[in-house]
Amino acid sequence: MGETEEEKNAQAGQLFENFVQASTCKGTLQAFNILCRQLDLDPLDHKNFYSRLKARVTFWKAKALWSKLDKRAGHKEYKKGKGCTGTKCLIIGGGPCGLRTAVELALLGAKVVVIEKRDTFSRNNVLHLWPYTIHDLRGLGAKKFYGKFCAGAIDHISIRQLQLMLLKIALIVAVEVHVNVEFVKLLEPPEDQENEGAGWRAEVRPADRPVSDFDFDVVVGADGRRNTLEGFRRKEFRGKLAIAITANFINRNTTAEGQGGGREISGVAFIFNQKFFLELKEETGVDLENIVYYKDNTHYFVMTAKKQSLLDKGVIIHDYIDTEMLLSSANVNQEALQSYAREAADFGTNYQLPSLDFAINHYGQPDVAMFDFTCMYASENAALVRERFGHQLLVALVGDSLLEPFWPMGTGCARGFLAAFDTAWMVKSWAQGRTPQEILAERESIYRLLPQTTPENITKNFEQYTIDPVTRYPNLNSSCVRPHQVRHLYITGEVQPCSLERASSVRRPVNLSRRESEIRPNRLLTWCQKQTEGYRNVNVSDLTSSWKSGLALCALIHRFRADLIDFDSLNEEDSAKNNQLAFDIAEREFGISPVTTGQEMAADREPDKLSMVMYLSKFYELFRGAPLPITGSKGETDENNEDYSSKSDNSVYNLMNLTLPRKRIPKDNRKLEDNDSANKRRRKGCNYLEEATNFSSQTAPSGGEGGEQKENKVRSMATQLLAKFEENAPSCTLRRQGSLRREFPQNLGGSDTCHFCSKRVYVMERLSAEGCFFHRECFRCDTCSSTLRLGGHAFDSDQGKFYCKLHFAQRKTSIKYKRQTADPRQEAQGAVKVDDSGTSSPNDGGAYSAAGSLRSQPPGTLTSFLRKSLRWPLHAARVVCDAPRRASRWAHGVARATRRHLRNNAEDYAFLYELTSLGLPLLCVLHEVLGQMFAEAGPLSLQQLQLWAQENLGNGFS
Repeated sequence: MGETEEEKNAQAGQLFENFVQASTCKGTLQAFNILCRQLDLDPLDHKNFYSRLKARVTFWKAKALWSKLDKRAGHKEYKKGKGCTGTKCLIIGGGPCGLRTAVELALLGAKVVVIEKRDTFSRNNVLHLWPYTIHDLRGLGAKKFYGKFCAGAIDHISIRQLQLMLLKIALIVAVEVHVNVEFVKLLEPPEDQENEGAGWRAEVRPADRPVSDFDFDVVVGADGRRNTLEGFRRKEFRGKLAIAITANFINRNTTAEGQGGGREISGVAFIFNQKFFLELKEETGVDLENIVYYKDNTHYFVMTAKKQSLLDKGVIIHDYIDTEMLLSSANVNQEALQSYAREAADFGTNYQLPSLDFAINHYGQPDVAMFDFTCMYASENAALVRERFGHQLLVALVGDSLLEPFWPMGTGCARGFLAAFDTAWMVKSWAQGRTPQEILAERESIYRLLPQTTPENITKNFEQYTIDPVTRYPNLNSSCVRPHQVRHLYITGEVQPCSLERASSVRRPVNLSRRESEIRPNRLLTWCQKQTEGYRNVNVSDLTSSWKSGLALCALIHRFRADLIDFDSLNEEDSAKNNQLAFDIAEREFGISPVTTGQEMAADREPDKLSMVMYLSKFYELFRGAPLPITGSKGETDENNEDYSSKSDNSVYNLMNLTLPRKRIPKDNRKLEDNDSANKRRRKGCNYLEEATNFSSQTAPSGGEGGEQKENKVRSMATQLLAKFEENAPSCTLRRQGSLRREFPQNLGGSDTCHFCSKRVYVMERLSAEGCFFHRECFRCDTCSSTLRLGGHAFDSDQGKFYCKLHFAQRKTSIKYKRQTADPRQEAQGAVKVDDSGTSSPNDGGAYSAAGSLRSQPPGTLTSFLRKSLRWPLHAARVVCDAPRRASRWAHGVARATRRHLRNNAEDYAFLYELTSLGLPLLCVLHEVLGQMFAEAGPLSLQQLQLWAQENLGNGFS
C-alpha cells in the first residue's frame, strides 16, 4: 500500500546487507529473522526457501552471491537439490566443519538442523588454509561476506570469522540453526510403533526446545574432541612431550601495525632457522621449538615451548611427570605465561608492534592459553548404522571428532572439509537406498586416505572438486574395505555397555579368549532364567541385583550338580554365606575363579554388570550342551543341549577344517629328542588337541570301522595342527574331569595368579603379556628389576621370564657365544666316526676322508677342491688354538674330580689322619726305648758290636 516496487527492493537490499555485515552470531541470527519476517519467508520450508529469497533480493551485491551459489548447486551430484529428498539430518556442533557439512547436505535437498551449545563465536585462533580450501570458500561467496578473505598471499582466517561466514551461507540455503542447545544423547524409537511412529530423536538441554521433537535418520557428530556420540572407539597417537602456547593480541589496524608490524611467520622450526631461536633464548630466556605468527583480526601467535624453559621462567610452578598435572591451571602462573608469550611475540616481530595488549576471550580473560598436544586422537571408524524397531540411523563423524589435527601443520580445516564432503557423499548413497554394509565399506575405504592427505597428494584441479571422492583423491580405491569387514558397524538392537555377540555357530572349546567366545547378555539372561525357573525365592530378571542373595547362583549349580549343594538348607537372608558357598564350589569343582567375595557381593548395593556377565558366561559355556539330570523334562534337556550330541562329534573336526588348509607335512629323518625346546612348546601348548581328540572319540558312537576311520581322520588333522602351531601354540586346554570339570582361562574375567609374585590378581588391577597375568608393579626385568612397559619388554619362552630389551639382547649374545664355543669341543670329542656301513674308524687327523668329503660336497667344483685342500690345515689350526683351553678344562676337571673324591672319602681320610698323628710320635719314642733296653742288658764292647754288624750288615764295617 504506498510502497513502490523499487522501495521494496531497496528495503530488501538493506536488510540483506545488514545480514551480510553482521559481526556476531546472535547479530547474524537476529538480522536473518528480521529479513525473513519482512520478506514474508518461511525458513522452515527448506525446499523452496533459497529460490524465494533469491527472487525477493535482487540488488547487485546479492546477485553476485546468487551466481556463485547457483554454480555450486549446479553440480550433477546434487541432482538439482533432489539427491537427498526426504532425508532428515541432525548436526551436533556449529564449528567450521559442522557448518560446512550442513551446507553440503542442504544443497543435496536434505532437511538439516544444527545445534550449537553456545551463542557466541569467540575463537580468535587463526586457521591455516590449504589452496583447495581457499578455492572452495571463494566458490561459496566468502569474499561477499568478508572482503579481506585471503587477499594477496594471505592463506589463513580466524575461526570466528570463518564460523560467521559459514553460518550465513548455511542460513541462506535453509539450514535450521539452534544456539544455546546442548546435545545429551540419542533417544531410541519407541517400542510401540503401531501407536507411535516416531523415529530417532535427541535428548537436548534445555529439554523444551523444538529440536527435541525433531525426528532424523542421519546424525553427524561435529562437536570436537569431546565427541558425545556413542559407539566410536578412538586411537591415540602419543609423541614426545609438546607444549603449545597460543596468544592473541589486539589488532587495532593502525598504520604502525600495518607497515611496521613485521612480516608474518607462516611456520618456522628450530631446525630450519637455528640462529633465530638461539638468539631468542640468549636474549629473553624463551626456548621454543617452532613459532607461527598470523596477522588477522588479532595478532595471533602459536608456539611450541620447551618444558625446561617454562620451568626456568616460572610459567610452570612444579615439574610433574603426569602431563595433566603439569599443565593444570593450579600449576601455571598466568602472569608469567603472559610475560612469556609477550617476550616471544616481541622478539618474533623484531619489536615492531607498538603495543601488545591481549585480546579478551569468551571467559573475559586475556586470550593466552597453554595446552598439550602430545596425544592426538582419531576415531577408528568414520561412521556406523544403528537399527531399532524398524528405524535405521546413519551416524557419522567430521572435524576434530573424527581426526584431531596437529596444530603446527595446519591440517584441521583442510581435512575437516574433506571429511565433510565424504560424509555428504555417504548420505547421498544412504538416501539412494544402498545397503548399509556397502555404504559403510565405501566410507571406511575413503577414510583410510584422510590422515595421509597433504596439499601435494590431492587432485590439483580444484575446479573439478565435488562431493564425489574421485574428483579429490587421485588413484582412489573405494572398495579396499569389503562389506563383510564392517558388519560390526551395523548395530541392531539395544546398545549394551558390554556388547557380547556370538562370533560363529561352531562349537568351540570353553577356554577361549573373550574375543573368540562372546555371548549376548540378553541371551545369557534368557538361559539363566530357564535354568533357575521353579527354584524357591529365585526370580532372575537381570544380570545384577537378581544375583545378590546368592540363591540364583546356587540354583544354577544345583540345576546341573544337585550333589554339590543342598539347596533346601539355604537361607535367603544369609546372602554372604550363599554367595561364598557358590564361589567356592564353582572354583573347586569347575575351575571358575570368583570375581569378588561373598562379603563384598552382599555389601554392594548392586553387583557390577560387566563382572557378572563375564562370570556367568563361564557357567553358560560350561553347562550349555551338558545333559541335565534325569528328573528334568525331555523338552528342557533338548533345549539346553542345543543338538550338542550331534555337534560334539564333529566339533574338533569342524574347528580344524576352519583353521587349517590341507597340506602335506614334510618328513623329518632326524629323531625328535625330548630336550628339543620347540617340541616341548608344541607338546605343552597343544595337549588340548590330543585331549579334544580323546573327548571326541569318547562321545562318538563306538564299534565298526566307521568309528575307527573317523578317529584316525581326526587324529591326522590334529597332527597337522601340531605342525602348524609348532612355534606359536595356544596355551588353552580342554579336560574332562568327572563329568563336567573343565579348565577355564583366567582372561575371561575374574581373578588370576600373578606370574611373578604368585598372589591373586583381580581383573581391574592386572596386566597381560605373553599369555601371563600379573600386577602392574610386578612387571619387572628378571635381571635388573626395572619396571617394564607393555610392548617394551622381551620374553624368554623357554624359561618363562621377562626381560628389558637390553638384558634380553645380552642374554641372547651370551647363549650364542656358549653354543659357538661348544661346537669345537664336540668336534674334538668325537673320537670315533661311524660310516654308512656301520664300521667305526678313528676320528683323528684323517677322520675327514676323501670319501666323506666327496659325499658332503658337490663333486667337480672348485669350491669342493678348496674345501678338501684347506680342511685339514684349518682343523689342525683349530686344534692347536684350542689346546690351552682344553688343558685348562682338563686341569679344572682333575681338580673337580679330586674335590669329589675327597668329599666322598672324607671319613677314611679323617681316620688315617688320627692314626698317623698317633703312630709317628710312637715311632720317634721307640728309638730311645730300644737304647735304654740295650744299655740295661749289660756293657757292650766295640769289638762285639763290630762282629754283630759284620754278621748282619755285611763286610762294609770291617
